[in-house]
Amino acid sequence: MAAPAGWRREGNLPAELTSFVGRTRLLTTLKRHLQESRLVTVTGIGGVGKSRTALRLAHQVRADYADGVWFADLARLQDAGMVEHTISAALGIADQSARPDRLTEWVGGRDMLLIIDTCEHLIKSCAVLVLQLLKQAPNLKILATSRQSLQVPGEHVLPIPPLAVPGDDPGEDPYGNESVELFSARAAAVVPDFRLDEHNIGAVAELCRRLDGIPLAIELAAVRLRALSVQQILSLLTDRFSLLAGASRTALPRHQTLRAAIGWSHEICEPAERLLWARLSIFAGDFELDAARAVCSEPGSLPEERITDLVTGLVEKSILLMDQHGKGVRYRLIDTLRDYGQEWLDKLGQTDEMRGRHRDYYLKLAQTGEHAWSGMRQVYWFIRMRQEHDNVRAALDYCLHHDEHKKITLELLSALWFMWVACGLAREGRLYLERALASNSEPSKERCKALWVLSYVCSAQGDIDAAQHWAEQCSTEAVMVGDSRSVILATKMQGTAASLKGDLNKATALLGVAIEFNRTGQELNPGLLPAILELAYVLIAQNEPGEAEALLADLRHTCEQRGELWLRSYAHWATSLAQRAAGRAEEALSNVREALRIKAHFHDVLGAMMCLEAMASIAADSGQAARAAHLLGAAETNWPLFGLPLLSSPFFGGEHEQSVKECKRLIGEAAYEEHFRQGARLNMDEAIDYALDDDPATRPGPGP
Repeated sequence: MAAPAGWRREGNLPAELTSFVGRTRLLTTLKRHLQESRLVTVTGIGGVGKSRTALRLAHQVRADYADGVWFADLARLQDAGMVEHTISAALGIADQSARPDRLTEWVGGRDMLLIIDTCEHLIKSCAVLVLQLLKQAPNLKILATSRQSLQVPGEHVLPIPPLAVPGDDPGEDPYGNESVELFSARAAAVVPDFRLDEHNIGAVAELCRRLDGIPLAIELAAVRLRALSVQQILSLLTDRFSLLAGASRTALPRHQTLRAAIGWSHEICEPAERLLWARLSIFAGDFELDAARAVCSEPGSLPEERITDLVTGLVEKSILLMDQHGKGVRYRLIDTLRDYGQEWLDKLGQTDEMRGRHRDYYLKLAQTGEHAWSGMRQVYWFIRMRQEHDNVRAALDYCLHHDEHKKITLELLSALWFMWVACGLAREGRLYLERALASNSEPSKERCKALWVLSYVCSAQGDIDAAQHWAEQCSTEAVMVGDSRSVILATKMQGTAASLKGDLNKATALLGVAIEFNRTGQELNPGLLPAILELAYVLIAQNEPGEAEALLADLRHTCEQRGELWLRSYAHWATSLAQRAAGRAEEALSNVREALRIKAHFHDVLGAMMCLEAMASIAADSGQAARAAHLLGAAETNWPLFGLPLLSSPFFGGEHEQSVKECKRLIGEAAYEEHFRQGARLNMDEAIDYALDDDPATRPGPGP
């Protein structure tokens, strides 16, 4: 999963990567049921096309929903406790606060369709959340896909049947049959000059009948045209099915038909490809080639130098899908084929070994990212860890369910502090950290690091009391185990909490100590640089903008030297606060604009909101009350993307109220409210575009 998009009213539907064949009547029926019911669940066996049908319908009806059609895929999720968080992330909600019910609050009265895809393995959690959403969001409709119904009051269940096969309708032209059309379309993708004609139509029709019209089975069969004719595919498949069904040639039940078709694809793989298929099933989501080499290779049976060729072979057989992500390529198994691979991995007795190797790979990746975060490739690490989110979750789930891996759990969670705080996953990180610390109560250096990371995460959420509590706990335990580094970082985290609370003297003392002890070390984040930043805005609050600006100039210089962007954006933002306090509005505006530009690389919702607030204050100071009101309205609308407006901090809250009062003084309350309402219509991306627009002709002036 790459960086999330902001809230967009049109939704987040993934593109349809292949043509959609048939299902005309089914789509009409599904659309009617969705008009009549607020919850429709489409059910059916694996591979029958539930997700693809839901996606096709979603693209057809997207114009019917003023606030968009939104798609949340739960296929890779293993932890039932993360269902709400995953759906929130799919909606573009970056709310990392500790508030409950943030999803239902955000959906509120919006007129939207939510598609929850692949619910069967999380059915109870999905049912509870769906019921809650439907009760509290009156204009919301939900379309779920699952192998079984949610059993929620008001649910309309629509089974998705296989495609019609030749012979279902005696008068139908076989060329127009939807199973035949699907085979033809996929065959043409494999062999561009493939055409249905009188020489192959009979074999294609019989093949589709043999495969019971199951889309996945038909697509897997079409892939074999690279090496075999249609008649050869039919002959081999007929022999296999006859053996499975017995001499009577009785048709197999449909779920057995699919398994037989997948099993046939498995059999035509060479032994090394079969082994790799099984081992690749350990990945929860997509993965890079290097990950496959590290986790799946083994001297002798699966040498590392063969992995690339074997992966290519599985792609050619449509076992693996290949996705282009920018300049890189990632691979994934579709769910049904992953399930089959996992069964084989269990039969081989290698599941636990592979899960351990998978965990070790992502622990090493997390530690590498932690050490590289403050350097030149920071944007790369932001994108990479967003992409690896599903696999990180899988590694954590494995650790959390095995007592012997307690310390490794803490190591992995702690190394990921940059992912929790800077990649928009603070809420999830806190849930994992609290769970791991509860089962690791014995003081240790690993536990101390987890404690200060948890404090850092709580500060990012705006939960100041919790941040202070965990920092104090860390300090106490760090002294007990002789962990001087954690003592220093606990001091810094206590200083952060004090600054957010407005206890400026305490913040100055604690942050000063943290800076002094960190200056001799090589660690920039999360110790030295954030401490300097926080001390600077404490100095601004103490009416010492000159001293703060000098600190921030050094901070920006250090960030520029190292290639650090994420904290540099905050340094530009804080510099704008100091310059505004010194009455230098143009310089302040230049710095906050630079901060906002950088934040686009990280989809930093919190940082973007703080920039909008700062720009509103600068506009109000400069007499541009209408523009300030627009910005304040946009911030008001989009703060719920993060959670707690202005982090519930008295320092930031006071500035906000002053800007509102100044705007009303300049243009009057009625005009202020009108401009505020106009700004409130902007989504986050539109608000940022408006804030960065430097053409005065396109933005409101100061008003009367």
